Amino acid sequence: MAWPGDITPGHQSIFLNNFAKFLNSDNLTSGGTPRPGEISLAHQGVLFLDELPEFDRRVLEVLREPLESGHITISRAARQADFPARFQLIAAMNPCPCGYFGHSNGKCRCTPDNIARYQDKISGPLLDRIDLQIQVAALPHEDLLKQATGESSPVVAQRVEAAFERQQRRQGKVNNLLTTTEIDTYCRPDSSADQLLKNAMSKFNWSARAYHRVLKVARTIADLAGADHISSAHVAEAIQYRRALREH
Repeated sequence: MAWPGDITPGHQSIFLNNFAKFLNSDNLTSGGTPRPGEISLAHQGVLFLDELPEFDRRVLEVLREPLESGHITISRAARQADFPARFQLIAAMNPCPCGYFGHSNGKCRCTPDNIARYQDKISGPLLDRIDLQIQVAALPHEDLLKQATGESSPVVAQRVEAAFERQQRRQGKVNNLLTTTEIDTYCRPDSSADQLLKNAMSKFNWSARAYHRVLKVARTIADLAGADHISSAHVAEAIQYRRALREH
């Protein structure tokens, strides 16, 4: 079936900021009759949400279903429709309402309650479905003027392609699509890594979903390193990628 909006897998990158016209679930999903919204138009592409807490909470909760299943079901009075919605979600937000919490200039005047209320706009169930949660500190001006060091994009791309091929040979799909049963088969950490992950789960009060998602990230880190087994170093890195919120 051809959907209105001409969904073309692999060619969609949707950028949304906090403009008022996007602050309702109908715009992210569809309007009065079932038709693809931005979520489905980003199928096999990237959905980037800027200023994440500024979106209405109902809008953000709509993301939970497609992030888990790769599709979204929309019900209207006339009919119900199911649309593809397997996208890569990238979101950005400030750490507090003024944006200066943790900054070296000390300009932040937000109270702990203000910061907590701001961050709590992102629900726990939605955070559970975001694999990488990174806090990016502001760079000093002198560092911004320096020439960037590190690997070039072609070198990184080769390593990603090798990791992708490794996943296809091992399980016939990418790590992100592994089911819970498949995670138990293909993402088994060694004993020290398993204990490290259990300690983190207890310390940060992770859900079972978060636990499995960290395991999949650790499996991907191991694949990028060309490792056959998940070690404590891979798990430790995966844990560090999931500690941006709920710790202040």
